[in-house]
Amino acid sequence: MSMQLYFSPGACSFVPHCMLEQSGAAYEPLMLKLHKGEQNSPAFQAINPRAQVPVLLDGDHVVSQIVAIILHLDAKFPEQSFLPTEPLARTQAIETLAWMNNTVHPTFTHIFLPHKYSDQADVQAQLKVFNTQLYTGLLSELQGLLAAAQAGGSDWFAGAHAGPLDAYALTLTRWGSIAGIDPSAYPALWEHVNRFAQEPAVARVIARERLHLNLYTPGQA
Repeated sequence: MSMQLYFSPGACSFVPHCMLEQSGAAYEPLMLKLHKGEQNSPAFQAINPRAQVPVLLDGDHVVSQIVAIILHLDAKFPEQSFLPTEPLARTQAIETLAWMNNTVHPTFTHIFLPHKYSDQADVQAQLKVFNTQLYTGLLSELQGLLAAAQAGGSDWFAGAHAGPLDAYALTLTRWGSIAGIDPSAYPALWEHVNRFAQEPAVARVIARERLHLNLYTPGQA
């Protein structure tokens, strides 16, 4: 196959995984189990020395970093209208994508992997509590962005077509449930996530990754 995607179940690699499935193009999904440290194998680090997913192999080209992969797939499959083509709408979509990646995503990392930011147990505990509070506000902001898109007549985050912003929104909402945040507290966002999950291509990815959308347990926060 001309394309291969290295992904890990439930990671942000879910976003390009959905895009490739939606495209209908031939590709090979290659799973790495991050919790088992498979990203640290010499074979994978020869492909991506940063030991991160996602990584897209497109012919002889290696593309890492989720924003770069999304833009690459958007350009490769223009017929899918993953992102708007009108200049201002496209700029606004990329603005939201960048915010998801550089603000919401690392906030969750501080909750889920606090040891990456401190080797002190008490500091790690504080990081989890503080960033969980931040994350609740960021999910509210995400729901507000959805409301603005819908008020502007969009069926999805970036227009008439389901795409990477919707996949990232699903991922971020699901992560919130891992952090002890009840997704039903954001009813419009949660409804949108479930609607996106029912798209046939997305449902196939969810099945392949064996994902449960809601991992919240009452009383866990």
